[in-house]
Amino acid sequence: MDLKGKKFLVIGGAGLIGSHAVDELVKEDVAEIRIYDNFTRGRQENLAGALKDPRVKIFPLGGELMHRDLLNEAMKGIDGVFHFAALWLLHCHDYPRSAFEVNIGGTFNVLEAMLNNGVKRLVCSSSASVYGDAVQEPMTEDHPYNNLNFYGATKIAGEHMCRSLHHRYKGTDKHFDFVGLRYMNVYGPRQDYNGAYIAVIMKMLDAIDRGESPTILGDGSEAFDFVAVEDCGRANVCAMKSDATDSFYNVGTGKRTSLKELAEMLIEITGCDKEIQYAPRSQATLVRNRIGCPKKAKAEIGFEARLDLMDGLKQLVEWRNKHKEEVAARRAKVGLV
Repeated sequence: MDLKGKKFLVIGGAGLIGSHAVDELVKEDVAEIRIYDNFTRGRQENLAGALKDPRVKIFPLGGELMHRDLLNEAMKGIDGVFHFAALWLLHCHDYPRSAFEVNIGGTFNVLEAMLNNGVKRLVCSSSASVYGDAVQEPMTEDHPYNNLNFYGATKIAGEHMCRSLHHRYKGTDKHFDFVGLRYMNVYGPRQDYNGAYIAVIMKMLDAIDRGESPTILGDGSEAFDFVAVEDCGRANVCAMKSDATDSFYNVGTGKRTSLKELAEMLIEITGCDKEIQYAPRSQATLVRNRIGCPKKAKAEIGFEARLDLMDGLKQLVEWRNKHKEEVAARRAKVGLV
């Protein structure tokens, strides 16, 4: 899609990835960026820079996925949709009924509102959680669905709803194109403590700030593909610009980093003089290894991660240092002191 002069709705646009996608959209010659967010997890502070641009507007009537009339109203005149809104992994584990209603029912509401308003393109946030633990590394987009948790189940359902409605309305005036993005382990400025995987970075940095040792659950051998949130924001714009449709793409670096290596990087960046501590691993809902193959995204939507992990972690530490009150508020929101 040529973005020039187009209007976009960003659902969940005040969240971690959504707000960075908004930052990337501001760089484009678009006509309007409309934010639809209930601010349950997203924060208006995340949009402080973007809102200085008169093209960026928060939809004033609300931002709930379950409010179909408001969602339809927000969709009027829109050319393309970015859909980020969802309950996160551990929330889905604890409250599967809510996860079903929001992540599955809410995504259906988004698709229905698009069909009602003739919106022609969607970039939908999926997750590497659809893969579960790696059968082979790096995981290509053809990796089997090996997911065992409810969050991943909702994302699989979302992918298939997009695909089925895309095919159902092909050749009609309701037809729309879509791309799904499967994020690896996203981290960076504006992150909170709700992410089951990335929260480990914030908690390690909290310990270091207190003069304590960073703690790893398990033996530190578990490994992931950590991708900077600014790269994820850019991936969304690449996906919207591309001609790709009815396809899913990994958003990651393809690089393997163990939790032990991650902790060692944080110790180096902060100058911490403590040794890593290890504790028993108890969370059965989390996978142990997940590294994505980035080749398809580079070839088909022109996306390639640019920021390496060490530089990205330095950015995160710098952001924390500049926003101590905001970080404290995010910590308090999840009951941490």
